[in-house]
Amino acid sequence: MNKLFKLFLTMLKIGMFTFGGGYAMISILQDEFVERKKWIENDEFMNLVTIAESTPGPIAINSATYIGYKVYGLLGAVIATIGMILPSLTVIYIISLFFNEFLSIEVISNAFKGIQVCVIFLILSAGIKMFKKMKKSLYNIIIMSITMICMVLFSLFGVSFSSILYILISGILGVTIYLIANIKKKNTEIDGDNNA
Repeated sequence: MNKLFKLFLTMLKIGMFTFGGGYAMISILQDEFVERKKWIENDEFMNLVTIAESTPGPIAINSATYIGYKVYGLLGAVIATIGMILPSLTVIYIISLFFNEFLSIEVISNAFKGIQVCVIFLILSAGIKMFKKMKKSLYNIIIMSITMICMVLFSLFGVSFSSILYILISGILGVTIYLIANIKKKNTEIDGDNNA
């Protein structure tokens, strides 16, 4: 029970002190899951982010569910998910009761402006950390570069392009390159057997 309680408190802390959605949380999730608690290795965290982003639901909740399940099974998944959503659920409920009055308070309005700047930093920080620890293959660098260029150009020219399409296109390219590499490898093995 003590371990489950620690899992719950960890997720509660992450859910309570992160703003700006899943992308802003990636840096905090990595620090907590990989560096401090050592629940998973960095390579597994990179895969976790990819899967959590590709599956339905917010990245933070998907990550919490995965970590909870990995560490303590089904009960851990439930406890971790509840811990992650409880702060947001509570805050949103309270804000919904006083929404108009809440936004008209100048201090609150300015606090949200400050939080927006912080969110940009958190997202950039997560991207830099992931880039540093990413395997630097030619394929990874090309896909990342093309995606970043497209995102910047589409943003500048106001073109609407879903992030889901970036994921799907990159996944299809990854599978295609994997299949081509396997075919080449098999052909090389067959040629080697024929020469022997």
